[in-house]
Amino acid sequence: MKNLHYKDFFWNSDLTCTGGYDAIIQYLSDGKRVCKEVEEFMKARASIEEKYAKDLLGLSKKVCGHNEMNSLKRSLDVFKLQTEHVSLSHFQLAQNMKDEAKKLEDFREKQKEARKKIEQQMDALHKQKASQFKKTMDSKKTYDQKCRDKEEADQNVNRNTNNTKHMEKLNSKAQQAKQNADEADRLYQQNVTTMGKIRDDWMKEHIKACEMFEKQSVERINFLRNTVWTHLNQLSQQCVTSDELYEEVRKSLEQCNIQEDIEHFVNLRRTGDKPPAPVMYENFYSGQKSPTAASPSRLPPPITRRAPPPEPTQNNRDTLYSTVQDAGYSLIQY
Repeated sequence: MKNLHYKDFFWNSDLTCTGGYDAIIQYLSDGKRVCKEVEEFMKARASIEEKYAKDLLGLSKKVCGHNEMNSLKRSLDVFKLQTEHVSLSHFQLAQNMKDEAKKLEDFREKQKEARKKIEQQMDALHKQKASQFKKTMDSKKTYDQKCRDKEEADQNVNRNTNNTKHMEKLNSKAQQAKQNADEADRLYQQNVTTMGKIRDDWMKEHIKACEMFEKQSVERINFLRNTVWTHLNQLSQQCVTSDELYEEVRKSLEQCNIQEDIEHFVNLRRTGDKPPAPVMYENFYSGQKSPTAASPSRLPPPITRRAPPPEPTQNNRDTLYSTVQDAGYSLIQY
C-alpha cells in the first residue's frame, strides 16, 4: 500500500483558499498541545513520586521494633533500612521523570521555533498570492470592460456612415477604445503572468512546508511514543527495584527463629526457676499446728497464760508494787 503524504492531499481548487494548509497547521497545533499535556502529566507524576518518597523516608525514621530483641529485631531493622532504600529509589524515579519531562519540553520548543519560520514564510506567500490574485481579477474586469467598450465603438462606426464629421468622431472614439482595450489586455496578461510566477513559487514552498510539517509530525509521534515507553519502563524498573529491596527483608525474616527468640528472652531476663510458697492459715487461739500448718521451723513458740499476780503485802510504813519497769517482771513464761 502506498504511503500517504501531506504534499499530495492538502490542496484546494480555489487559488486563494488556504483550507489544506490550515488543516495541517491545526493538526500541528494540536500535537504541540498534546506534548504540553504529556509534559505536565509527567511533571505531576514526578511530584507525586517525590512526595511519596518524602513520606516513605519519614516513615522509615519512625520507631519500629525498638524494644524487640534477637532475630526479629534484626529483621525489623532490615525492614526499616530497606524502606529507606525504597524511598531513595522513588526520589531517583521522580528525578528521572523530571528529566524526561524536560527533554519533552525542549523538543516541543525546538519544533515550535522551526515551524514558526515556515509559517511566517507561508503567511507572506499567502498574502502575496491573495493580493496578486485580486489585482489580476481587477485587471481582468477592466480588460473585459475595455473590450466591450471597443466593440460598442466599432458597432457605432459601422452603423453611422452618412455624416463624415460624425464618422470621424466615431472613428476617433473607436481608435481610443482599441488602444484602451489593448492596454488593458497587456496589463491583464502581465498580471496573469505575475500570478503564474507567484503561484509556482507558492506551490513549491507549499510542498516544502508540507514535507517539513510531515517530518515534524513523524518526529513528534515517535518522540511521544518513546517518551511514554521510557516512562513505563521507569515505573516497571521501580517495581523491580522495590521487590529486590523487599526481598532482602524476606530473606531476613526467613532467618527469624521463633524458639531462639523465646530462649534469648528467657536467658536475658529470667528471674528464678522456683515459684513462691503458698500462704498458710494460722489459728490465733491454738498453739497446735493446723492440718495445713507450715513446718515447725516456721512457727513461733507457743503462748501460755499464767495466773494473776498475788495481792501486794501491806505494812505500816510503805506499800511496794512490782512495776513493768522491773527487769524481772513478765506475764509470759517460756
